[in-house]
Amino acid sequence: MRPAYRARQIVNALNLSTALGLAVATASHARLSRGRGGLLLATGARGTLPRADAFTVGNVVIARVPDLEEALLRHESAHATQWACCVVLFPPMYALAAAWSHGRTGDPWSRNTFERRAGLLDGGYVEAPLRAAWHRRRRGTLTPVVDGRIGRTHTGAADAQPGAQAQRG
Repeated sequence: MRPAYRARQIVNALNLSTALGLAVATASHARLSRGRGGLLLATGARGTLPRADAFTVGNVVIARVPDLEEALLRHESAHATQWACCVVLFPPMYALAAAWSHGRTGDPWSRNTFERRAGLLDGGYVEAPLRAAWHRRRRGTLTPVVDGRIGRTHTGAADAQPGAQAQRG
């Protein structure tokens, strides 16, 4: 096993996220097996789970399906690394990213930074376009629509404070 995967395995064991994943897998009557990179695969899960075919808690990949495709395993492996990097903050950070994505696109994954970094296509997701309430401006920044009008952003120091001069770099 690669040192990075071993480190991920240790961190997820110490932060108890893998223990939580094993508890979820047991409660969902999944069949456990060892996967690559120190992952534990819990396949054939039943019960009330997230809508996705698979999700990861610590180093445990919990899946409804009996066999996981390589792309989905790669995606879930990235989530196991995210659990290790964010430690106990991963669940609230993920929830916040999902809410942000839902507000911008109508789904919790398209603009969710955790899903994007894990690979949207590998996870089986299709990227949704931005809702009509968000518009792209010339420099690529997003501005919300307020009362039917596109909100104004200030781009230079002169715009931000009256009488200030914009610096040239």
